[in-house]
Amino acid sequence: MQQVEQIINWYVLSGVDTFCADEPVNVLSGETNKAPEEQKLRPATSVLAQSSNAAFLNAKEICRKAESLSELREMLEKFDGCSLKFSANSTVFGYGNPKAPLLIVGEAPGADEDRQGKPFVGRSGHLLDKMLKAIGVEREECFVSNILPWRPPGNRTPTDGEIAVCLPFLKRQIELVNPKIILLLGASAANALLNNSESISRLRGHFLEYNIDENHNYPALATFHPAYLLRSAGQKAKAWNDLLRLKEKLEKL
Repeated sequence: MQQVEQIINWYVLSGVDTFCADEPVNVLSGETNKAPEEQKLRPATSVLAQSSNAAFLNAKEICRKAESLSELREMLEKFDGCSLKFSANSTVFGYGNPKAPLLIVGEAPGADEDRQGKPFVGRSGHLLDKMLKAIGVEREECFVSNILPWRPPGNRTPTDGEIAVCLPFLKRQIELVNPKIILLLGASAANALLNNSESISRLRGHFLEYNIDENHNYPALATFHPAYLLRSAGQKAKAWNDLLRLKEKLEKL
């Protein structure tokens, strides 16, 4: 039974919400009064959604109890509510200065991060280091994390279910570090924390606000992910302008 539940949980976190039979069914035909044996389409939404929602609520409850980053990391490593954990080699928790004025959020670990268990240690990480140094910031001064602590297979884009289940752990990291500014790298990070679906091209370049509650409001600047800049060098000028805005904001702290 436990194995079946794990399989169902894997499906929901992969975005599956319907089971299909051997033959196709025209769901637009309006024929909804077929006998049970003729109904080839079986909605799985209730079972899958319940599984995902239970994992999310469990994650929120766990995070609420963490009083330090070390406690939160230990809780995350014991958490089995996201199927990505079972295909990853490492749990990649946030890393850096626990009292950092600048907290940086990316999307998910890549192959290098999965091997080493630290965020941004591959090619994207090296570019991020150069970007920060260009405005006089050292990586050691920052706290760096990701929306997801586990690498999606093949570096695919995270599903909404995976993000929802893992997001409480990132939010608690932000609360515990309590930074002055948050730098969001890429659309997935920006959309998840700011709860919107805007493209990174529209979000980048100006300060927005991330609100946990009335006592925790953080200015957040979105920009292109270093991995995207490695593929699209023509966008580096825009990213540089974003970094200059970040530098100006940091100098006013």
